[in-house]
Amino acid sequence: MRRPPTVVRAPTSRTGADGEDAWRAPAVSVIIPVMNEKRTLGRVIREAYRIHPNTEVICVLNGSTDGSLAIARASGARVLVYDRPLGHDVGRAVGARAASGDTLLFIDADMVIPAARLRTFTSAIERGTDIALNDYSGPRKRPVVHNVILAKHALNALLGRPDLEGASMTAVPHAISRQALAAIGAEALAVPPLAMTKALHAGLSVRRVRHIDVGTLNRPRTKRERSGSLEPLIIGDHLEAIGWWLKSDGAAGQSPPGNVAGRGDGP
Repeated sequence: MRRPPTVVRAPTSRTGADGEDAWRAPAVSVIIPVMNEKRTLGRVIREAYRIHPNTEVICVLNGSTDGSLAIARASGARVLVYDRPLGHDVGRAVGARAASGDTLLFIDADMVIPAARLRTFTSAIERGTDIALNDYSGPRKRPVVHNVILAKHALNALLGRPDLEGASMTAVPHAISRQALAAIGAEALAVPPLAMTKALHAGLSVRRVRHIDVGTLNRPRTKRERSGSLEPLIIGDHLEAIGWWLKSDGAAGQSPPGNVAGRGDGP
């Protein structure tokens, strides 16, 4: 498992009229891993702050050299800085460890998604869902379906949740409750399929709540960027999740006791 570095949890404080620090725990923590996303970061943070009146934004800058740090600091976000890249998805685990909100929303710094759409995910958590997924399964009508899409469908079927189709914690946006974080552990968020497997094993409520087409929102990558395919990593993550499940329940042929829930698109 990819292990996130240790983070000291230190929630932001606010100074009241009497000069003493008056701190109120945020309702929503928005976690944004950042690596050279200065083109979109400012707009992403602005939308994040519009989700809820009591929102904290946590930017996890790792290996960023393009000026994103100045943008994050100027926005008022809480900024965690790492000189080197942490690895795919590890920034989510780092941000979750530092978060103080009852609801944690995970988004990417290169996708500007309106707050009204993001609010669908946090609202689902407020109504009792433990993990609110993007109802995105990727393109499935091509002659050859991508291996990552197949892996997502296969894992969900194995876990007794074929209704989730290809929805996964691999894709943003998604939100989790504080209860879910406690059940699966922040470290597991560095391996999203494992995190969802643990959530279903714990009997948490996992739903797909709204379709956000991240396939079209992803910015075009340069040839050099595309050369480092994440496919082997993501497939490996799914295999790790399957291995964990087999050790936990698979020997008895049992599916995890996760709650079955339908799809509920927001407005």
